[in-house]
Amino acid sequence: MEGEMTTRYTQEEWRTIIDEAERHLPDSFPQYNAPTPGTLDFAKCIDHTLLKLDATKEQIDQLCDEARRHEFQSVCVRLSWVERAVQNLRESNVAVACVVGFHEGTYSASEKAKEASMAVAAGALELDMVINYPLLKQQRYSQVYTDIAAVRNITPHPIVLKVILETSELSKFDIVAGCKLAEAANADFVKTSTGFGGQGATEENVRLMKSVIGPNMKVKASGGVKTVNECVAMMEAGAERIGTSNGVWIMKEARTLLEDVTHSAVDSGRY
Repeated sequence: MEGEMTTRYTQEEWRTIIDEAERHLPDSFPQYNAPTPGTLDFAKCIDHTLLKLDATKEQIDQLCDEARRHEFQSVCVRLSWVERAVQNLRESNVAVACVVGFHEGTYSASEKAKEASMAVAAGALELDMVINYPLLKQQRYSQVYTDIAAVRNITPHPIVLKVILETSELSKFDIVAGCKLAEAANADFVKTSTGFGGQGATEENVRLMKSVIGPNMKVKASGGVKTVNECVAMMEAGAERIGTSNGVWIMKEARTLLEDVTHSAVDSGRY
């Protein structure tokens, strides 16, 4: 069973695994290829996000309409809006993602599992859960693993599970540890930030996270990504998904750039 409800390893074994991962960090990091801005592949990297506590049904409807129009990968909302978003996005290719344990991450494992189960029952296909980063900072790795595994166990694949580390609160070693714990619990993504606490995504942290996880996991950059150039920078650092509330503006920028490149190519006789 995925995310089996044990601590998997002892505290000492977890520390050995994490120490080993840190020792094997590369001295330099590759640059990855980003999808061409303005294309469908680029749009499919964006999770169009609205997580304000005072969000209204009209704003949720607009979020879904924008996501459908721009063909984003998903909309990311709180549990109370999942059902409405699912109804709005019927017969589209846009998934609904729901945050879990948001945004402090300190809810119990059973509370997170319950929230995740309710989200999936309402139609969510993706979950963005906040790791218990205070416990991570205290190096209580068995508890952190169990926290993630509780959600993975109750919502197995093909539900997409993203684990938010809240990197602004963590040391480099903590980020490595969070990635290894999420990987062990069979999460699909590690994600930088909630966007509600401190600094959001940085290229440095995205590179670090990408270097730690295995080939079956991905990185989501979220928090403070507001322009097409920032999107591309995160993708080149290794992010394969971008969480942002500025998706419409980013796509407007991206399509303008794509049109300019196309027109330049035509004018120069390349097309």
